[in-house]
Amino acid sequence: MEIKSKNFGSQHPDSNSLLTFPNGIPGFEDQTQFQLFQLDNSEIIYSLQSLTDENISFSVALPSNFYINYNFVLTDQEEKALEIDSADDVLILLILHRDDHSDATKEPTIKGSIKSPLIINTKKRIGIQKLLAAVEQSITLTEKHNEIEVSET
Repeated sequence: MEIKSKNFGSQHPDSNSLLTFPNGIPGFEDQTQFQLFQLDNSEIIYSLQSLTDENISFSVALPSNFYINYNFVLTDQEEKALEIDSADDVLILLILHRDDHSDATKEPTIKGSIKSPLIINTKKRIGIQKLLAAVEQSITLTEKHNEIEVSET
């Protein structure tokens, strides 16, 4: 199978890197099939590329890379959708985005919302995006000399 990506060209996904989001991702509900792959030029950022729309991809990262630890409970509906048998099979990812409004003289800025992590069952390769109402802050990640500084906004 070959998929096309506007940002990364042709990709040949490994079946172990394909993920299904049965309800899509909020704002992209019609996109249910994705490939997860690590970017060649980054040790911490991955891409989640739609299999059906080459223009849709998300940069994602493990929250632990930014010293973020989640503590939340999945609803019965979320557990059913993810088909979770063991907590060891759960992977949490943050969706990241570049701050296009930052001052051009400053270092590039990557932002991620801690309010809406992706929850993935790694065994069955099923995912959802969980919206956390109790979290009130987002984080700003600024890369400087291969280090990431995390500050609350």
